[in-house]
Amino acid sequence: MSGAASLGLRTGSCGSLPAAGAGAGAAVPVGRKARGWGLRAGAGAGGGDKERLQLLHRALRLVGRRGAGLLLLLAVASAALFCSLFAVVKDDNTSSIIIASNYEVTNAIQNSVYPSTTRPLMMSNDHNKFEHPNRLHLSPGNFTNHPCEGFAVPPILFDKKRTGPRPCPVCYVSVDQAFALMPLQASPSPVLENLDYALEDSVTANFSNPGSAFGGHLSLEQRNKSFDITNSMTVHCGFVRGKKPGQGTGFDISDDDLLEMEQCRELVVASAIFGNYDMIQHPRNVSELSKANACFYMFVDEETMAYVKNSSSLYKDNKVGLWRLVVVRNLPYEDPRRTGKIPKLLLHRLFPNVRFSVWIDAKLQLVVDPYLLLERFLWRKNSSFAISRHYRRFDVYEEAEANKAAGKYDNASIDEQIDFYRNEGLTHYSPAKLPITSDVPEGCVIIREHVPISNLFTCLWFNEVDRFTARDQISFSTVRDKIRAKVGWMPQMFLDCERRNFVVQAYHRELLEQMIASGRNTPPIAVEPSRKIRPGSSRRAPPSKKPVVRRKKEKKSSSRRRAAKPVTWAMDAG
Repeated sequence: MSGAASLGLRTGSCGSLPAAGAGAGAAVPVGRKARGWGLRAGAGAGGGDKERLQLLHRALRLVGRRGAGLLLLLAVASAALFCSLFAVVKDDNTSSIIIASNYEVTNAIQNSVYPSTTRPLMMSNDHNKFEHPNRLHLSPGNFTNHPCEGFAVPPILFDKKRTGPRPCPVCYVSVDQAFALMPLQASPSPVLENLDYALEDSVTANFSNPGSAFGGHLSLEQRNKSFDITNSMTVHCGFVRGKKPGQGTGFDISDDDLLEMEQCRELVVASAIFGNYDMIQHPRNVSELSKANACFYMFVDEETMAYVKNSSSLYKDNKVGLWRLVVVRNLPYEDPRRTGKIPKLLLHRLFPNVRFSVWIDAKLQLVVDPYLLLERFLWRKNSSFAISRHYRRFDVYEEAEANKAAGKYDNASIDEQIDFYRNEGLTHYSPAKLPITSDVPEGCVIIREHVPISNLFTCLWFNEVDRFTARDQISFSTVRDKIRAKVGWMPQMFLDCERRNFVVQAYHRELLEQMIASGRNTPPIAVEPSRKIRPGSSRRAPPSKKPVVRRKKEKKSSSRRRAAKPVTWAMDAG
């Protein structure tokens, strides 16, 4: 194979990968022909080599042995520094991988060999197999090694002045390769094959039970039974009333929007803003393939929609940039944070025909093509659910105390939830839980495939959010551990620094308005460095320096200035 479909590798410096075997397709050149140093045009091959050796010999005599060694050491150090600070992009006729760091993804990911036309998703006779017309497919049999095999996160360099979380490099394939690597069959769903959802009316609901009418007021017995996983199950998963999700269920959506949502077949990228809290963040580096095949939906309430219409110059026909805005009415909760958990955890109910989904909190801006995320965090890992772990906390008890200290929720409600989980057997996190790497997720991004077992996980996770507090980080590990004990399935948790590679956090709207009212400088708009600023986007500005507090008598300034110390680059290990 050749062209974009080939996954052969080439050797080279600065993080190159080993060359693929003969089965990988066309042979890959080990090196490139060196540029000639000859001074005479038309010299023969032998004469040219002789002149190059003579020229090299003269150069070495001029600088001396010590000078030559210093020059070589300087060249190696410069190459190592360049590799660690910048993204390395390799793309030729036989190899195309992207190593992106510090949020920047090059324009190479936007160039695709496929036409920008929508390809309908078709089911074959096998209900677990999908067909994509006119799309090239690759499988592990097409190459000996994955293009990113052997890639490792560089060693961490610490900076005393910048101790917060940082992004780290992530190795992506090209967009056309990601499309070609999409699995034809759905991921396995252990034990559970058929999942249905409970419907109730006001007569059968028991309002004395915790939770909400939207969630069905589950009894403790119903909750516990939902963790007994069998081949076919019916569980509570929100939307317990009405004809279908979005029609008379609470969280109501217009018929036109529901019809459009049903047409989304392959991938949905979704977010939500309720209570006009956040600013709309526009995805960047999205390829034409993704624009044609993926759906981008932003769920908003009427207050947020009115603000967008009056403030955004990009608004047109219920769209702002790539986002299609869907107005939600008859909200089931007064708390916007709890309302936001509905699209976050129940996308499989709102988009019944979608295979994959990427959820992104509205405070974040996506800066990597969504199909690259599917390939990197799902398909490459043979996983159906991926979420990043918290960058600092791994223990649920510590997370609960941090939430109380920060005033994230009513302290008594948090204590009640933790006491309930403790009585069920919740323990502190320790290395004894490996291969579980953390009990606390950074839940602002969820990448998943819609299969019965992952749908069950988010249904039961939502039921905990409906029953207890809206802090979903506290209930995550309880649901995961109960399902894992039954069928051995659990979500994949990746490093938080990897998450920070493909999303950028922005200010929310109220903070921006406070900054403007107080006369503080607002953060610059999030754009690529070499491009003009676009309205409607924002990027978090670096924190302003605090004024120096004079504790002692200040010494007189000297006319001599000290040389600035070099700053070491730091990254978060997750």
